Order: sequence, then structure tokens, then C-alpha cells
Amino acid sequence: MHSAGSYQYPSMDSVIYGKPAAEALREEAERLGARRVYLIVSRTLNTTTDEIEKIRTALGNRYASTFDGIPQHTTRDVVVQTAKQAKEAGADLVVAIGGGSVVDAAKIVLMCMEHEIFDPSGLDGFETTPERRFGPFRTPKVRMIAIPSTLSGGEYNSGTLVTDTRRKLKQIFNHPTMMPRTIILDPAITRYTPEKLWLGSGTRAMDHGIEAICSIRGNALVDAVCLQGLRYLHDGLSRTKDDPNDEAARINCQLGSWMSAFGLQARVPMGASHAIGHVLGGTCDVPHYFCTAVMMPSVLRYNRPATEQAQKSIAAALGAPELDAGEAFAAFIAKLGLPRRLADVGVGEDRFELIGKNAMLSIFTRSNPQPIREPADVVRILRLAA
Repeated sequence: MHSAGSYQYPSMDSVIYGKPAAEALREEAERLGARRVYLIVSRTLNTTTDEIEKIRTALGNRYASTFDGIPQHTTRDVVVQTAKQAKEAGADLVVAIGGGSVVDAAKIVLMCMEHEIFDPSGLDGFETTPERRFGPFRTPKVRMIAIPSTLSGGEYNSGTLVTDTRRKLKQIFNHPTMMPRTIILDPAITRYTPEKLWLGSGTRAMDHGIEAICSIRGNALVDAVCLQGLRYLHDGLSRTKDDPNDEAARINCQLGSWMSAFGLQARVPMGASHAIGHVLGGTCDVPHYFCTAVMMPSVLRYNRPATEQAQKSIAAALGAPELDAGEAFAAFIAKLGLPRRLADVGVGEDRFELIGKNAMLSIFTRSNPQPIREPADVVRILRLAA
């Protein structure tokens, strides 16, 4: 438990749960006085379910337009195209409905609209670097609401991940008011999420909690809330694996994702699992929701000398106090039936040097609790996960 620290409250209004998404969004649009609501949505939800149509109907004449073409890993090319369409539609509120890529896209669309960035290269110079936490963005006049269909939890922080396809590099962009004003949790939206994506994104949410508890700059509130989040996710993911129709378990998962993100909300820096995971996605095309499954046991093993007490509390939250945290997490991944090694997701040792080099560009590499001083240190972790 961290005995000293500080907590920063995020730039958001509320989290709403226990109410259908369409009803909650209509009420929020009315509260905010929005007249032109632009939807950025999952294509699956838009084309194979009636969930998005329910939302359009509920918005009535406040509805402006819908975009459903966001790719995995949220590319610059598509977000600038989306921003141009949102600007032309006169959007005064952007709503993201879908998984992490959709939520990330909506965040950066706000900034592209504000700065009229409609070409991919226009984002150069705004990315977060180890020396600069926030990009030189203006505060956007248009804000967003998120309705997540997965559990990754990116909606609970002010950063976004966008891939520069020219360099096969995923970059972080950040500004305090890229945080959604409101997050709406509706388990009905999640019923259509494929099992591997649901379970994998749940482990990604656990990543937020684990790295916050182990962080060099955590605090007492974050520790307590993130540990409860891990308990909710451990229970909820196990139950939805056994019974996908267990709505109470799905709600537990959503609440666990929210709680596990408390560190990110408070700007507690993450560590090597985030840094390496971003590179695995942007450079090696590994689905984001598999990165934690294959990397976290090895990251915990590497970090154990600096985080022994924190890891004991993590193992207990995972229901295995008798095990090391890395072993407890690996056993949970096996129970969920997710990939467990880099080889399982098509990443061989021939890519390790490049991954190590690109991971050193991440702000989270510098904040890992067990120091990472050079690419060779990253390669050591990768070999543990090979």
C-alpha cells in the first residue's frame, strides 16, 4: 500500500449505469444542450444489431450523422477523415459507441476538429513524448460521451492511442479534456461482443489496475479501488466465460473495468506492460486485447524485486494468495482460454530488437517500477514471454 502520494480528479462529469444506453444518452444530450450529435460506432453494432438505431431514434432531431469505419488500432488516416465529416456535419457533441479503437478515435477526432487537422501528417508534433506529457493542443470546444461495448477501459482516461501507418508506430496523444464528459455503461450493448474480445479486453482492464497498484507514483485511493476492480473482473470474467448470458456478471465486469482505471483517471503512470503492448499492436499487429494476456505474467516477474508487497495484494485479489502474482495471472489466463505466449500471437524472437527499440519511445517505459534503461532490458522481458 502506498503511504504517500496525491490524487488528481479527472475532467469528467459522470459515469451512468443501470439505465438503457439510448435513454441515458438522450438525457445527457438534453442536459448538455447538444443539437448536432455525431456518432462514431462499431460497424458490427451498426450493421448487425438494432442498438445504434435505438440510439438514433432516441436522439430524434438532435441526431446528426454516423460513422462506422474505425479500424483496429485507430489509424491516423481514418480519424482525420472522420473529423472532417464531423466538422461538416456541424457536430457539437461526439458519441463513441463500441470498443477501444472507437473510443480512441472519438478522442482524437475532437482535437482534429478543433485544430482543423484533416491530413494525417497534421498530427505530427502533438504526440506525447518522454519529455512532454501533454501535446500542445487547445482545449476542444466539442466534447464527447462514451458508451463502451468492451472492457479495455480507455474511456476512463484522457489519452488516446493512434497508429501512424507510415512508420507502423502507435503513438499516445493526450489532453485533459479529451476525457469523455460522461460514460454510459449498459450491459445490453456488450451482448454482441465476441467472447475472445470480451475476455481479452477484460484482461486489458486488469492491466490498468495492476500497473497502477505497482506504480512508483500510486496512492491509497487508487490502490484500494483498483484492487476491488481486479476482484470484480476476476469474478465477472470467470462467470461470463461459463455463461455469456449472465447479465449480473457482465455488470460486474463493467464496474471492474471502471475501478481498475482509477489509476489512469488520476494520471498514475503505467509501466512496461502498457509500453510493450502498444508496440505489439502498432508494430506487430497483435490485437490489443491479447497483449496483456501474453505479457503481464512476464512483466510481473521482471518487476517483482521492486513491487513484492504490491504483488502479494494482486495475487490475493486474483483469488490465489499462495502464488506469485505472475503465476496467479498466468493461471487465470489459462482458465479463460486466451493466448499465453508471444509465439501464440505470431511474434518471434526476430522481432524482439525492433520491439525493444520502439518501446523505449514510450513514456511508460520510463515509469516502470523496475528500471528499464535500454532496449536490451525490454528484450529480457520479451524472452520471458517467448
